[in-house]
Amino acid sequence: MLDKTYRPDAVEPRHYAAWERAGCFAADPHSSKRPYTIMMPPPNVTGSLHMGHALNFTLQDILIRFERMRGRDALW
Repeated sequence: MLDKTYRPDAVEPRHYAAWERAGCFAADPHSSKRPYTIMMPPPNVTGSLHMGHALNFTLQDILIRFERMRGRDALW
């Protein structure tokens, strides 16, 4: 039976550890795969984040994950 509320502390550490063991968060400079890169702009000079930042980072995350699943050597 599922709990009424989602408890990330009970679920996510196990998945995150498996991703780290699989090397999901590391690029291989000697890989023969075609690299994929997203240029990250410098932070806003005001230092405050806004919805544009959240949308931009979300899209970057989606693109990196998508290209990694397609077999490219992607690191964000």
